[in-house]
Amino acid sequence: MSRPAQSLRQPGPAEPEPRRGRRYMSGPAALLGGPANVIMQLSHPPVGRGVIESRVERGRFDRHPRKRGRTTLTYLAVAMLGTDEDRAIYREAVNSSHRQVRSTADSPVKYNAFDPRLQLWVAACLYRGTVDTLTFLYGGIDEALADELYQDAARFGTTLQMPAQLWPADRAAFEEYWNAQARNLSVDDEVRRYLLDQVVDLGPYGRFERVAFRRVNRFFTTGFLPQRFRDELGLDWGPRRQRVFEVVMRTLGRVMITLPERWRVYPFDTYLREMRERYTQGKPLV
Repeated sequence: MSRPAQSLRQPGPAEPEPRRGRRYMSGPAALLGGPANVIMQLSHPPVGRGVIESRVERGRFDRHPRKRGRTTLTYLAVAMLGTDEDRAIYREAVNSSHRQVRSTADSPVKYNAFDPRLQLWVAACLYRGTVDTLTFLYGGIDEALADELYQDAARFGTTLQMPAQLWPADRAAFEEYWNAQARNLSVDDEVRRYLLDQVVDLGPYGRFERVAFRRVNRFFTTGFLPQRFRDELGLDWGPRRQRVFEVVMRTLGRVMITLPERWRVYPFDTYLREMRERYTQGKPLV
């Protein structure tokens, strides 16, 4: 990566791991790329089928979008900002749901939410989304911080069952993995309808929210997606929209870089704090 036009804080000596992860956070601006990241994850056939066939009622985005959003953002906060103890606690909570996510005899592809290679793909999408967000906001990050981010991003997978050795050794190895996986991506008709209706067009939300935010959500979601994924869903895009998208994101980046750190870690720090409080009170975490 080239040096960004707007610099993020660079690595410091012997900084504690939970504190170090705060450098990668982009505050509410990071949420704009969330739907695109879901699309990338579900474009891997076993992941896509696992989501739309899920028998975990309370975890379904199409029925409980706010609850599902809270669970996902809490997971990201725990992975990047939490301690080893936080991650162990949340791993067990997520496992309670994932134990029920497995293919049946009627499923067109086999899947199991405990499969570490599927978790590797999800972690890879989360890492790729983090890099894309930082690039669109700030023009990229310098080499030292990029290497640090890459190593820490393994926690997107190791917070569940992915063994650390499954994470590609370095960024070059990651690109080889990503390009190889891209050749195997496909979206069947049912998954495509789910992604377009539920994720892109905000199907689970109320009429007012859909009218108010659907076009905005479609714009940012399509902008964050690599062309390979746009083609899978038939999402229109072009040079003019790309220029507008880049200008908007860079403007947001100029705002974000001037804000105090507490704004750049919001709402993730809030979700992490709430998770700890719920655990102490004996309340469900997912």
